[in-house]
Amino acid sequence: SSNMEDDVSLKFHQQLLHINENLVTEDVAALKFLCTDLIHLRKLEGVNSALDIFKLLMAQEYLNAEDTFLLAELLYRIKCHCLLEKLGYTKEKVQEHLHEKGRVSPYRQMLYELSENITNEMLKEIIFLLQNRLPKRWVTLSALDLLVLLEKQGLLTKDNVQILEDVCVIVSPDLLETIKCYKKAKVLCYNIFSSPDVWTAVAKLLKELGALPSFCYIKMHKRRCVLLSSEQEGTALDGLFQPKIGFKYMVLEVLVLLSFKNNMISYKMDGPHRGFCLIINNVNFKSSQRMGSFKDAEQLERVFTWLGLDVRTYTDLTSRDIGRLMQTWQHLQDHKDRNCFICCILSHGESGAIYGTDEKLVLTHTLMSHFTAKQCPQLAAKPKLFFIQACQGNKIQRPVYVDTDAQTPDLSSLQESSSLFESIPEEADFLLSMATVDGYVSFRHIKEGSWYIQALCSKLQLLVPRGEDILSILTQVNEDVAGRVSPSGTKKQMPQPAYTLRKKFIFPIPMSPPPS
Repeated sequence: SSNMEDDVSLKFHQQLLHINENLVTEDVAALKFLCTDLIHLRKLEGVNSALDIFKLLMAQEYLNAEDTFLLAELLYRIKCHCLLEKLGYTKEKVQEHLHEKGRVSPYRQMLYELSENITNEMLKEIIFLLQNRLPKRWVTLSALDLLVLLEKQGLLTKDNVQILEDVCVIVSPDLLETIKCYKKAKVLCYNIFSSPDVWTAVAKLLKELGALPSFCYIKMHKRRCVLLSSEQEGTALDGLFQPKIGFKYMVLEVLVLLSFKNNMISYKMDGPHRGFCLIINNVNFKSSQRMGSFKDAEQLERVFTWLGLDVRTYTDLTSRDIGRLMQTWQHLQDHKDRNCFICCILSHGESGAIYGTDEKLVLTHTLMSHFTAKQCPQLAAKPKLFFIQACQGNKIQRPVYVDTDAQTPDLSSLQESSSLFESIPEEADFLLSMATVDGYVSFRHIKEGSWYIQALCSKLQLLVPRGEDILSILTQVNEDVAGRVSPSGTKKQMPQPAYTLRKKFIFPIPMSPPPS
């Protein structure tokens, strides 16, 4: 038994060592910040590595070989999802248990989210506005350092975020929305848990916000609410049924999400320049030709020009050409005066990747990562939309009169397949719309163009003038494509979008009529 315990302890410490080796300086700073409510600040100030944090968490009995959830939550919060596997978790498994086991408070989450969205330019402006409240000799390092300093000085607490509101209203209304949603949810949560009948109050609020069915009786939801938090019992206090702290966080997080949903605003799209739209049209490959693709490219050019985009089309690019093109547009300073960025790719493809005309694969994630806030600060907080007409596998054979956008895979240029949600960058403001779900082919008529691009262009022309947002339009695209069948009557297709958009994306209604 002793030997077994030693083996478990050794394995646990090996896991921690591996995680430590895969965390960079910024990750360690984020972990320190998220642990501020759990470990005394004086102890955290001496931290130089992730291992130091792990030791402090173990000393406080927050972390041990039998219970690693807190560390899993922290890795999840800083988006180091690939390291969760070392602890036996997945992103989805952590999400499932956050409401019952989560220890990072909504207040700390809100501050961390703010820090992630504060660009270097914003930080300079905020520091300038607060210069009279900051120590004269204080050296700016990061947004997290600034938040910690404000907390040390007592200018920022979970009950008083006024100083952040004052600067964000000037620097960035988007940041202000995050703070407003936190405050609104906090007030709602307080009203719930100060109610004589807490469960009725919870059910009533969730019902009003649409989280519970409208036809259910409110009084019936006491057990339903307990199950929502994965807790079988609460604790009796002064004759009242009081929920555990995990459930409080669950309700608060639900309210934050619903507040975002119900108060969702639209991306700014009223600037003098809408944005650039790149179209990469790969037609001629070594062993095949994508007949009908020019029809798709022409239609995309007409529609996005009509929508106010500055369209640039590139034909027959190799994998290296595509990479260089992305780098060129990544560093374009003109993005600063644009509202958005759109990229359309027409090519052959495999799971999580598209082919260059040299028949070498380029990962979709690699393409999109050129335009993250860090890599392309001119597009920070602006929507970046990617529409890809390409197969995601070879699971359906080509029919006689309908071609597919599949290609014999060159496994040397792709180590492993990726799902759609692994392809999209984890930071905000991205949309990736694929012509088909992972593993399947997409269809293209050799004269009329692809099903997906035909449907996309048709629905944009129909629904943009009605003021519909992009996700509603893509839902209609799904319905259109799903209703189509190949000439043989046996082949079907279903597009799939993934997104991290924070607001509604709505094209301004063009003054001229649709091009077709």
